[in-house]
Amino acid sequence: MRTIALLGPTASGKSSVALAVAERIPSLEIVSIDAMQVYRGMDIGTAKPSAAERERVRHHLIDIVDPVEEFTVARFQNEYRDVRADIARRGRHALLVGGTGLYARAAIDSLEIPGQWPDIRDRLERESHEIGAPALHLRLTRLDPLAATKMEPTNARRIVRALEVIEGSGRPFSSFGPGVDSYPETDVVQIALRWSRDVLSRRIEERVDAMLAAGWLDEVRALESVPTSRTAAAALGYEELRRHLSGEWTLERSREEIVIRTRQFAVRQERWFRRDPRVEWIDIEADPVGECVALVESRLT
Repeated sequence: MRTIALLGPTASGKSSVALAVAERIPSLEIVSIDAMQVYRGMDIGTAKPSAAERERVRHHLIDIVDPVEEFTVARFQNEYRDVRADIARRGRHALLVGGTGLYARAAIDSLEIPGQWPDIRDRLERESHEIGAPALHLRLTRLDPLAATKMEPTNARRIVRALEVIEGSGRPFSSFGPGVDSYPETDVVQIALRWSRDVLSRRIEERVDAMLAAGWLDEVRALESVPTSRTAAAALGYEELRRHLSGEWTLERSREEIVIRTRQFAVRQERWFRRDPRVEWIDIEADPVGECVALVESRLT
């Protein structure tokens, strides 16, 4: 059965468009490819579809783990394969929706995902703080020159991950499949929503304000008593609001920082999807739902 992916940066309206498209094309079921919507109790800050919306259209891979759990790309990939097989068995189509680029690639291209070695990672992260990411990048250059050429010397997170995999697996990081820089043929139709930069920036600010008005601060306060994994703690906005609750920042300062970080994140997301030549872009001006419905229907027939 044909799979459709609706992609794009945060605040581009993917979820609402996907819901409307799925209601017009009843054979579709929505599969979240969002790294943070998997966590229970993190609803407002992750822009999770409401319970009412999930009743209107069947959704998958939402609210499947508690915030204390590490949810890796490899685990997502396994969960996705099971969901995708179930949808296909029932003769329906999967509509993938989200802005987490690596999750999208893991689903669409079945990337070979290296394992996790937390003890090695923790040690490398301490080294990164002590000697700096550029020094670790030099080490990576000696161990895996190809991998080193694909990441900035200041990108500590990626460098640590590459070194973790090299030490833990005994294999070069670059040996794990073609990687995200390769775009093989796929039968998954990829559609991405794009606003002008100014409009998207304004939408982000409006969305942050709407989330705060909906009780985001109370959600963060409730999570303070809950152990949180490294992955869940990285969700946009939660750390900034924790700083307000601790008295370190005013609420206005937290809001400003969330808006800035979200805008920066949106730029990175759009760049990620722009690199993929297989993505079909819809520049939003008037009726994104109508355009998406027409495009999806043409690909499903």
